[in-house]
Amino acid sequence: MPLPFPTAVVTGASRGFGRALSAALVATGTNVIGIARDKSELRAVRDELGEGFTSFAADATDEALTQGVIREHRPSLLVLNAGVTPHMAPLHEQTWETFSRNWHVDTRHVFTWMRAALLEPLAPGSVVVAMSSGAALAGSPLSGGYASAKAAIRYISGYAADESKRAGLDIRFVTLLPQLTPATGLGSVGVEGYAARQGVDREAFVEGLQPILTPDQVAKAVIDVATDAASSLEYRVSSAGLHPIS
Repeated sequence: MPLPFPTAVVTGASRGFGRALSAALVATGTNVIGIARDKSELRAVRDELGEGFTSFAADATDEALTQGVIREHRPSLLVLNAGVTPHMAPLHEQTWETFSRNWHVDTRHVFTWMRAALLEPLAPGSVVVAMSSGAALAGSPLSGGYASAKAAIRYISGYAADESKRAGLDIRFVTLLPQLTPATGLGSVGVEGYAARQGVDREAFVEGLQPILTPDQVAKAVIDVATDAASSLEYRVSSAGLHPIS
């Protein structure tokens, strides 16, 4: 069934949640502008999904890129999913450079795209979905500034929603906080780190995460909130579905 989004932008589109979402959107007839750094990985997605997927091998934090994509393609859905794998180490084994890396990518790119969405602005009825993390609620002592960077995304999205309302822009902003899952590259690194910290093997740790959240389930969650005009501002996402955060 076609979605009310002729064109969508997905950052971090080459793998994990972003790749699954790109596939789900293309399957509904939405044209997807997929942004990621790795050209070869993006090419593989393009080969798989066909003409409905347009790849941009670029830095998603780049302001000029952001403005150019919005002005040229006029997306009505933005899914801000880009991020880097945190350096897995306890606080005293981090440096400021390793500790802050997620602020420079995950948080910065959300700020950049949401700012552009308000300034251009996107068309009335557009939706911006930001991917945070369950770590923003529970913390993540082995991943440096990852949890705080993801928590900042929640605030930025809330601020943007308020500014959209104040200006009468009718742009909806929603934040999703997926639980830890070994089904993505980033999540797998987290699983390995916390299994080692607890002194258990990977299989035992993963058993404690059952049922596992999959990228396809996250893609469905994104589409569900994007198409629900009465959605909440924030949701936790688990294998059981969406859970509003009050």
